[in-house]
Amino acid sequence: MIAVSSPTSVLLAGGGSAGHVSPLLALADALVRRHRGITVTALGTQVGLEARLVPARGFDLRYVPKVPLPRRPSTDLLRLPGRLKEAVAAAGRAIDETRAEVVVGFGGYVSTPAYLAARRRRIPIVIHEQNARAGLANRLGARWTPYVATTFSRTRLPGARRIGMPLRREITQLDRAATRPEALDHFRLEADRPTVLVTGGSLGAQRINDAFAASAERLSRAGVQVLHLTGLGKDFTPEVPDVGAPYRVVPYADQMELAYAAAGLVVARSGANTVCELTAVGLPAVYVPLPIGNGEQRLNASEVVAAGGGILVEDAAMTPEWVQAHVLPLATDDEQLARMTQAAARLGERAADEALADLVDEAWGSRR
Repeated sequence: MIAVSSPTSVLLAGGGSAGHVSPLLALADALVRRHRGITVTALGTQVGLEARLVPARGFDLRYVPKVPLPRRPSTDLLRLPGRLKEAVAAAGRAIDETRAEVVVGFGGYVSTPAYLAARRRRIPIVIHEQNARAGLANRLGARWTPYVATTFSRTRLPGARRIGMPLRREITQLDRAATRPEALDHFRLEADRPTVLVTGGSLGAQRINDAFAASAERLSRAGVQVLHLTGLGKDFTPEVPDVGAPYRVVPYADQMELAYAAAGLVVARSGANTVCELTAVGLPAVYVPLPIGNGEQRLNASEVVAAGGGILVEDAAMTPEWVQAHVLPLATDDEQLARMTQAAARLGERAADEALADLVDEAWGSRR
């Protein structure tokens, strides 16, 4: 849909991990589809995934300094005002140079400076919170705008409306069965074997990596092939027998849709984006919540686990023994996987990108 009158420039602030970058790119794509000639610019850091993924997607990326918000008294707290001032100035330059009419934030280091710079310029702010528990940046930004959206209904932010997670169309339109031959060929996997996808997110998960490293030979000899996304910068060379199922190790997959198409079962952290992508494509999963933080990863997975589309295991319990006792038999249990697949798919949502684009249009209309 192309509006008769529509925003001509929007700045999207988010970065660091795939959890922020993926919904940012999904919204960027939706805005370009919707509004002919719109300029969509991303605001990020030079060290996050956005530095590679945003330009690869064809969008301009402006940089701000990374400014962590200290949660405890420290020397970093003393440096915060100067660092934040520098970051707000950089965000302001990005707004001015692109003539942005709406600023959309997805939380994290980048969003706080963007919210402050937009507020000073009286530019509408739109916020999307991915996690069940809102982060500090979005809790702050939500005080300054009525245009707040969340992924989960239990997320507490003033005036928020639940829309789900904006997902790229490569995910929402994925036909796993039709794409599986291409996916298997891409990762050099075999068509007649059960396939487990293991991922700890873009940065990896050492506990999961270690558990599967110690289980690689057992899985391979049992005929279960594994596609293991170890995370960028993680050294990982499992020993597998020459005769057995493949065990493929890849640091990171830019085309996660192919990894999903190859898999019949996933073992993963329960970041909000991961949970929403897996339900959107209808994949059963073993969720291993990150044991640090404010517990949001456990909450992210709670609904799909309660519905029967996933299993939750504590990080400390993710051991080689657990993998061999639970993942191995589940990977070969077609009936159980079919039930879990149906349960996961019932929770999948595929239109949040358009819902967030609606909110951007609403915010832009308010400034008129």
